[in-house]
Amino acid sequence: MIELFEHERMESAKHSSKGNQLKWNSGSIWYKADYTGYEGLAEYMVSHLLLFSSLEPDEYVLYDTEQIQYKEQLYTGCKSQDFLQNELDAGKECRQIITLERLYHNFCGESLYKNIYRFPDYEDRLKFIVEQTEQMTGLTDFGAYMCKLLTIDAFFLNEDRHTHNIAVIWDGEAGYDYCPFFDQGASLLADTAMDYPLGQDIIELIPHAAAKTFCSSFEEQLDTAEKLYGEALFFSFGEKEIQDLLNQEQIYPENIRHRVYDILLQQCRKYQWLLK
Repeated sequence: MIELFEHERMESAKHSSKGNQLKWNSGSIWYKADYTGYEGLAEYMVSHLLLFSSLEPDEYVLYDTEQIQYKEQLYTGCKSQDFLQNELDAGKECRQIITLERLYHNFCGESLYKNIYRFPDYEDRLKFIVEQTEQMTGLTDFGAYMCKLLTIDAFFLNEDRHTHNIAVIWDGEAGYDYCPFFDQGASLLADTAMDYPLGQDIIELIPHAAAKTFCSSFEEQLDTAEKLYGEALFFSFGEKEIQDLLNQEQIYPENIRHRVYDILLQQCRKYQWLLK
């Protein structure tokens, strides 16, 4: 358990369809409290399962669960290293995260999200995101990056991946760089307060989970990305790795861990071709 204080609390400028979690930065560690359910467990499971993937270690943020004491309240949640602070060098301009929505508005004075939906075709929507980002940043392989991101979102049912929640890193004179994949708290039907109450059959709940990047279907988003940019990400975990990770986590109650286990097995069956 960690005790955190008012001066460590951070106000988030990032928009979220699921509301704003309490967040703190203490030293080089970020902490987030659960807001609608078991977001911390979702962050932990998704990021640790990415250890069993074709991603490189620096391509994603690793989260661990944590109990957080703040004022008189005890929260469940998660923690992660501040990847921006870890990369700072003395005398260099501070690295910062810039969302695609903010980036596009800075360059064009308009909303990227609204402009995406001017295109009726899904392929045109994704190509618009990729081409605009590459033009603004100079990054040359953003299509593969988006394909990896949309693969993670589809497999783990991340409902919060809109243009305020996809980002690049601005590094001053060095220019733009890819941002590691982070913020998976809206995955695995974690919102038990509103959308996916505990006790309901996950087989009935899963079809209600909706994507938000350029259409509401995870399958359509992933199919579109793979058609345009090829298969970019594979997983190498199975039932044993899922169970081991859940057994190592002791903060969340057994019924929630069992629910996450069932969800992940269902997703493994659905996306068998991604498991190598």
